[in-house]
Amino acid sequence: MQTTGPGERPLQTPRGAGLAGVVFALLLAAAIVLIRLGIPEGADAITPQGFTDTARRSAVRTALALVPFAGIFFLWFLGVVRSHVGDAEDRFLATVLLGSGLVFVAMMSAAAAAADAVLATAHPPGSTPGLPTWDFGRHLAYTLMTGYAMRMAAVFTCSMSVIGHRLGILPRWLTVLGFLTALTLLFVSSNAPWAELAFPAWSLVLSVYILVVGGRAG
Repeated sequence: MQTTGPGERPLQTPRGAGLAGVVFALLLAAAIVLIRLGIPEGADAITPQGFTDTARRSAVRTALALVPFAGIFFLWFLGVVRSHVGDAEDRFLATVLLGSGLVFVAMMSAAAAAADAVLATAHPPGSTPGLPTWDFGRHLAYTLMTGYAMRMAAVFTCSMSVIGHRLGILPRWLTVLGFLTALTLLFVSSNAPWAELAFPAWSLVLSVYILVVGGRAG
């Protein structure tokens, strides 16, 4: 709660805003799954012929439509997290938390733009993109998502866990889960497919916890 001048009503975070983290987690998880299914890696990615499949192209288009909304709800989620922390937050960690969250949104948007570029390489519709263009766009999309966005998500998760531990606003199990999620995103996500789903999973757990605690407080 923030107070303003005399006679003015204080500003409060709406309870419904706590659902933003849940919506963000579900949207991001769906987008990651659809991108993984639509733009393959490994043996399935050696040739671009499979990408002319209508189902894969539809999966990527759906993921691209979800990413901007996931980013919007993440910004709400970030505001809810900072509101849950309150005025006692450490300024250094709060700055890292805010900065990493904003960079995460930027990197996910860039990854979506790269995936859109992969989708646009098949022109006219239904034709097979050239192998060099296919490889460039595919590697760029996955590098931005797993190499940069998820590492910023790791910094966000770690800083939130440290803040929660120092202030005692998060239970021990949730703090440990946050550190494990951060380690997974830092060292595993770029090498192990689907490991990036750890971030929306942690966000979902944290959001549900904040909603439960907020409901009890209300």
